[in-house]
Amino acid sequence: MKSESEILALQADLKAKGVKYCIGAYTDIHGVPKGKFVPIDHFSHFAHGSELYTGYALDGLGQSPNDDEIASLPDLDRGCILPWNKEVAWFPADNTFHGQPYEINTRVALKKVIADAASMGFGLNLGIEAEVYVVKLDDRGRLVIPNADDQLNKSCYDVRRFMARYGWIDKVATAINGLGWDLYSLDHEDAPSQFEFDFKYADALTMCDRYVFFRTLAKHYAEEEGLLATFMPKPFADKTGNGAHFNMSVFDLKTGANLFKCDPKDDPRGLGLTPLAYQFIAGILRHGPALCAAFAPTVNSYKRLVRRGLMSYFSWAPVFNSFGTNNRTNSVRVPMGGGRCESRNADSACNPYLAATLVFAAGLQGIREKLDPGAPQEDNLYELTPEEFARRGIQELPRTLQEAVAAFAADPFVTETLGQGLRDEFIAYKSEEWRQYHQQVSQWEIDRYARMF
Repeated sequence: MKSESEILALQADLKAKGVKYCIGAYTDIHGVPKGKFVPIDHFSHFAHGSELYTGYALDGLGQSPNDDEIASLPDLDRGCILPWNKEVAWFPADNTFHGQPYEINTRVALKKVIADAASMGFGLNLGIEAEVYVVKLDDRGRLVIPNADDQLNKSCYDVRRFMARYGWIDKVATAINGLGWDLYSLDHEDAPSQFEFDFKYADALTMCDRYVFFRTLAKHYAEEEGLLATFMPKPFADKTGNGAHFNMSVFDLKTGANLFKCDPKDDPRGLGLTPLAYQFIAGILRHGPALCAAFAPTVNSYKRLVRRGLMSYFSWAPVFNSFGTNNRTNSVRVPMGGGRCESRNADSACNPYLAATLVFAAGLQGIREKLDPGAPQEDNLYELTPEEFARRGIQELPRTLQEAVAAFAADPFVTETLGQGLRDEFIAYKSEEWRQYHQQVSQWEIDRYARMF
């Protein structure tokens, strides 16, 4: 917590830059930012958590109508001024209750895992690959590709279609660099009007803050262009889905050294990873089915997690609880050069704090217990037979949100990591999402059955 003099100095600096309002945006259980706007003249009160929220009016806070309000405490070290509106300052925030961190809050949960890692002498680094579709809504509310000629079967890295969205891309890229995130790569992704932005990794908390803000930023600039930036995991049944791959490593808190990286000659498996890194990966695999619910938290997520579906080629999606080298059919991949592992289950709709909490806690458990992930898988796993999977001991990951939530509920590790309250809230909301989905009558059903009988 900053001192009062530091708070007043920050207020003066923001005023000098033209800021009129500030918002402490906490992230709800779905990964959506929520908050109140406070005039800059009341910044000191805001900084001490003046803004109260009726928890029963919001998803996932575990409150009843008779409960006291929950407060929002802004993280003053991680704020920014909105690139598109210099009169508003945005700060990520935690929920508190009666002056203490509120347990049913995903950012609070992640900070506990970070503290746990610190007690082991570790820091946690995270990079999230940001994939997004830029689309339009037609007069029937359907998603459509803005450019009629953007219909290549394989659009990946297409320069002409990239330039068609240059106005939006440049606004997003300029904002990212203006925020100091160090954008180092951007491209047209695998599907029509799908794009990826890659900015430098950071400590886990900072990266989660940035990813939540990135979704808001990308949507705003799309609206300026009369478009919709959608982070829906699978907006088109016959196109690639939106991933948010988690690239993770552990570093030494004293020296900053990457504790996952070594010379491939010193790694018996030849991947450039230390024994610590393999233990971390083994922890992720131990809890792979349960983690799936946090990485892929919507009904729609599991239409991305398919081998092929309605596509003419393999989907790239991870459907197996396995690890390997640059082989993208594994759920955990070790990119070329080693030094990190990539969990490919995460999609663009995830609550990054929740997903990071669980995956890092699983990895730390693997380190504590010195687990071994076994041999890396090098084959195209999509083409193996069930008998071969059984022989290799490879488990298929949940195929639906219902299966993922069941695995989440059945794993005691989830309760140990999140606490009973947050665990139960997630299960309740996701179970209800599944129930409501199956109460709907889809256009597919009407087209197939209305005239059949």
